[in-house]
Amino acid sequence: MLKIRLARYGAKKRPYYRIVVADARAPRDGRYVEKIGTYNPMLPKTDENRVKLLEDRVKYWLGQGAQPTRRVENFLAALGLVEGQTYNNPNKAKPSEKTLERQKEKEEKLAAAKEAEAEAAAAPAEEAPAEEAVAEEAPAEKAAAEEAPAEEAAAEEAPAEDGKKEDDAA
Repeated sequence: MLKIRLARYGAKKRPYYRIVVADARAPRDGRYVEKIGTYNPMLPKTDENRVKLLEDRVKYWLGQGAQPTRRVENFLAALGLVEGQTYNNPNKAKPSEKTLERQKEKEEKLAAAKEAEAEAAAAPAEEAPAEEAVAEEAPAEKAAAEEAPAEEAAAEEAPAEDGKKEDDAA
C-alpha cells in the first residue's frame, strides 16, 4: 500500500519536510518512491512557499490508490485536489481522571471548611472556654521557647571552644 506522507529533513528545531509517496512499511525518513512536494512549517501560513506540490503527480498517485495521511490530506484539500474530512475527537476536551479526582478532593475540602465555619458560628458560647485554655497554655509555651535558645547558644559555644583547643595543640 502506498502512502502520501511527510518525510522530515532539516536541522534540530528547524524542521523541513518533503511530501513523498512511499510504501507504508518503509521508515518515515527512509526510502520513498517519489518526491512530490515540500512543506516548510517555519514560514508564515500566508507564505506561498510554505507548501509546494506537483499537482499533476499528486493526481497521478491518488489515481494509483495512494492514501494521503491526515496532514497531507489537509494540504490537498486546501488546493482543492481532494475533499477534506473533518475529524472530531469528543474526548479531547474532557478532563483526565486525575484532574477529576483533584477537583473532587478540592470540593470536599471546601465543604468541610464550610461545615466547620457553620459549626463555629452556631456555637459561640462553647468557644470562650476553649480560648481560655489556649491562653493558659501560651505562657508555658513561651517559657519553653525561652529555654530553647539558651540551650542552642550553649551548644554553639562548646564546639567553638573545642576548635580553639585543637588549633592550640597543633
